[in-house]
Amino acid sequence: MNYYILFYKTIENYVEKRAPYRSEHLKLAKEAHEKGDIIMAGAFAEPADGAALIFKADSPKIAEDFAKNDPYVKNGLIKEWTVRPWTVVVGGE
Repeated sequence: MNYYILFYKTIENYVEKRAPYRSEHLKLAKEAHEKGDIIMAGAFAEPADGAALIFKADSPKIAEDFAKNDPYVKNGLIKEWTVRPWTVVVGGE
């Protein structure tokens, strides 16, 4: 298994605009966490201009599919997203 980080860049006023989609987004993230796909996830501290979600999977497809199905992405709250492989040197299993 490999690690991948899904980086999100959010739109301006993202915090104010996310309310209608927040519960669906969190449900999707919690389900992925329960399956073991997401290791941890969260928004960057102020300013709220992005987020990072760390995945553990055989390929980046799991993270890419998450982004494509995320209501934040589907509804234009994320202006850019990218998945990067992450080589963990300390920690992990």
